[in-house]
Amino acid sequence: MMRISTKGRYALRIMIDLAHQPKGEPVSLRSVAERQCITLKYMEGIMTHLLRAQLVVSLRGKSGGYYLSRPPEDYTIYEILNAAEGDLSTVHCLSTASNLCPMSDCCTTLPLWTGLQNVIQKYLESYTLADLKGEHNTQFFCNPS
Repeated sequence: MMRISTKGRYALRIMIDLAHQPKGEPVSLRSVAERQCITLKYMEGIMTHLLRAQLVVSLRGKSGGYYLSRPPEDYTIYEILNAAEGDLSTVHCLSTASNLCPMSDCCTTLPLWTGLQNVIQKYLESYTLADLKGEHNTQFFCNPS
């Protein structure tokens, strides 16, 4: 069964948090980590994936931090999860562009797995970061107690 890992779930929370920030204003990882109750070290690893996928921009220096590279409505949940997780395939044989499985020509279950993967991808592509951010521009905080 395909599962979205903690890395993927946290990536969404980080991106939603950044979507709540004023456009183009960098926010420190420490402040996001505190709001989201994510350790700074774990968050740094996730940010590496988000930076590599060019989903966020990083500014160094005293007033540096991170911000979204484009408006929240221009991000799909699929692309965020894909950047964080690396592979959202339902089965291993669908994890590459060309199916390298020697059974792919005669596999009777391949259409099932391909269809399931297409449904999941279309569903995740139907939601944007703006959808998850919601209409209210309020911050959300974790409650560790």
